[in-house]
Amino acid sequence: MANWRPPADMTARVEHFDPRPGGRYRMVLVYPDGSVSHGKSSEHEDVIDGRFVEIFPDERLVEEVQFESDDPRFQGTMTITTLLVPVRDGTRLTITATNVPPGISESDHRTGMEATLRNLANFVE
Repeated sequence: MANWRPPADMTARVEHFDPRPGGRYRMVLVYPDGSVSHGKSSEHEDVIDGRFVEIFPDERLVEEVQFESDDPRFQGTMTITTLLVPVRDGTRLTITATNVPPGISESDHRTGMEATLRNLANFVE
C-alpha cells in the first residue's frame, strides 16, 4: 500500500495495518521537500485513518477513510470502493470515491486517483 497508494511525488509510511473487515489502518502521506502544497494534517503531511468495511478477495474492497485535520473542509468520512473484474488479458480495476471532503477539488482528486492507479500498475507489472 505504501508503494502504490501515494499520488504524484509523495511517499507514504503505513503505521498500522489490520487487513480484515472492520480492521483499521493508518497511513501518512508525505509531500516532497520543497513542495508548494500544504498538507491536510500538517504542513507536509496528510494523515489518513482508514477502516476496511468489506473485503471480498479478487472482487471488491470497500474502505472508509478520514483525513486527520483541524480544517473542516477536509473532515468527514470518504468511502473508497475498489472493484476487480476479470477481462481477457488481465483484470480491470476501478476505484470510486464518494463523500470526498469539500476541501479536495475534483481535479486534484482525479489527478491523485489516476496517479495511484499508475503506481499500482507499475507495482504489479
